[in-house]
Amino acid sequence: MPKARKSQISLLDTPYYHCVSRCVRRAFLCGEENGRSFEHRRQWVEDRINVLSEVFAIDVCAYAVMSNHTHLVLHIAKEKADALSTEEVIRRWHRLYKGPLLSQHFISPNLRKDLHETQIKTVELTAEVWRKRLFDISWFMRELNEFIARAANKEDDCTGHFWEGRFKSQALLDESALAACMAYVDLNPVRAKMAETPETSNHTSIQYRINAARVGKTPKRVMPFADTPKQEMPQGLPFTLPDYLQLVDITSRYIHPNKRGKVEHSLPTILERLNIEHEQWLTLTTQFETCFKLAAGKVIHLEQYAHNQHQQRVQGRQSAMRLLG
Repeated sequence: MPKARKSQISLLDTPYYHCVSRCVRRAFLCGEENGRSFEHRRQWVEDRINVLSEVFAIDVCAYAVMSNHTHLVLHIAKEKADALSTEEVIRRWHRLYKGPLLSQHFISPNLRKDLHETQIKTVELTAEVWRKRLFDISWFMRELNEFIARAANKEDDCTGHFWEGRFKSQALLDESALAACMAYVDLNPVRAKMAETPETSNHTSIQYRINAARVGKTPKRVMPFADTPKQEMPQGLPFTLPDYLQLVDITSRYIHPNKRGKVEHSLPTILERLNIEHEQWLTLTTQFETCFKLAAGKVIHLEQYAHNQHQQRVQGRQSAMRLLG
């Protein structure tokens, strides 16, 4: 019996999670089938991710929009949600839903003065419910998948389920797991032979980051990299942008059949810092979902996660666990 989603998301263990949504009946989210092109739907997904990243207190670390599934690496920013004023919480939630009349009046200076004390208290209590939803991954994925499903079903002139019943989530317990999973997500089009290089992988976070870097801008739709990574996970991603780009580039050269063996056997700085072996890293970044189940990380972190989840152990390949430490 599958575990409840709320029991799989544990801020006590980590704020980072890998989420995967797959279409039912092998339906096509994007790509081409029977002479029809669905490629424009990739932009639907990217645009929706952009909107949700501005509404929710959840940072997007990486994403890839594939033909019949999507990958996202998300960071729960609970502190950001807690710091929002009641008015800001309401304004954010109203970007997704119209909201009741009371909350509409509350954010209007002219109408708020006419509200009674009990009405204001009701609005504040409702806003606290919305605040919790703003850092809830289940609500983030719901708002992404339902929006795309409705648009796709309308275009196909049909009804019914578009996505599998539940999205899959994996807890990323440390920097090693986070780096491996981000590279795994960013290189999905390369492994699927949809693109020859990371920079030509359309509708991925790596292409978005590269395009921004080329013009000297900081990407706004994804979580930034920390300028000076620390031992503990900082507010930004715990790597520098040059290190991560070098990591993805070198890894991609060994994954792509036409580029195998063309790169020197020198490792990028991030791999040396994480103490990851060359061959094992390539296995991990091409088979991340099969290496780990509910969570990914070093053995000591997996054991602590299992303890917190009241499990004897967390499933995963022993070789993958040893790889991450």
